[in-house]
Amino acid sequence: MIVVVAVGVAIAAGLLAGVLVERRAGGHRYRWLLAPLYRASRIPAVAVLLLVALYVGIRAYPGVRRVVVVLLIASVAWLVLRALHVAERVAFSRLPGETRADRRVRRARTQIRPVRRLTSVVVTVAAIGLILTTFPALRTIGLSVLTSAGVVGALLGLSARTALSNAFAGIQVAFADGLHVGDVIVVDGQWGRVEEVKLTNVVIRLWDDRMLILPTTWFTEHPFQNWTRHETRVIGQIRVHVDHTADLDDLRAETRRLVESSPLWDRHQWVLQMVDATPQTVVVQVQASAADGPSAWDLRCDLREGLVRYLRDHHPEWMPRTRSEYHP
Repeated sequence: MIVVVAVGVAIAAGLLAGVLVERRAGGHRYRWLLAPLYRASRIPAVAVLLLVALYVGIRAYPGVRRVVVVLLIASVAWLVLRALHVAERVAFSRLPGETRADRRVRRARTQIRPVRRLTSVVVTVAAIGLILTTFPALRTIGLSVLTSAGVVGALLGLSARTALSNAFAGIQVAFADGLHVGDVIVVDGQWGRVEEVKLTNVVIRLWDDRMLILPTTWFTEHPFQNWTRHETRVIGQIRVHVDHTADLDDLRAETRRLVESSPLWDRHQWVLQMVDATPQTVVVQVQASAADGPSAWDLRCDLREGLVRYLRDHHPEWMPRTRSEYHP
């Protein structure tokens, strides 16, 4: 009879809590948090209440109470994991959708997911440790799991050394403020944009839409270029070889026309300079800024194509030539 009453009270409490949350969330300013939290945690919360009621009601059966305790620990862990997932989704939904517009937004997106995943791992390990401590024969092992010490900790460290190093590197990358989701980076000669920073790896979308996946330890052990660490603007540059007789003022005027007529240029800066000279040619470098990495890439391609076309159609004599001199 006590068990039936306890179960009935638990179910009634769960239903009442749902009604109150739905009513309070209807016009409440925290509806964006309360409604998804209730929908995601409703079943595990009812399970927790039910198991608590069973634990209180069943006193004469120690074996059954132990099973209830195990299920209760698992249900609490389930509830916490659901709440963490809701917190992550809500945090992402509250951020602006354009990840490259604001450095603070990109940093927040980079940090939220690794923190949630690390917290989920901690909750899962803690739940396993608590469950093991409920059995007298496994209590020592359970305490070792909870304290991350002893034989279990050593075995975990040896068997998952790479995964653990990547996990710690993921936390370091997330909070070192050197890499964010949406950054344009150059990694080992490959240009791309950071799509996702996970706990153990970083996903980079290359310029040709290939996905480059690197372990997070790579970014703590190797140098890389970040073109958008402080702002999204990217300055693209191209180099063109021309003959020594080329009129740089004429090329500069044509470059100005190409740059100013391009919708990819952000109206910030551009320049044409001679940066090198060889026995056969001079090297002309053009720099022009764009709003982001993909725009800078397309702008570079357009400028290179426009200058080559201009040289070919209007001044073919300025194209690189090989000279030879004959002395009788």
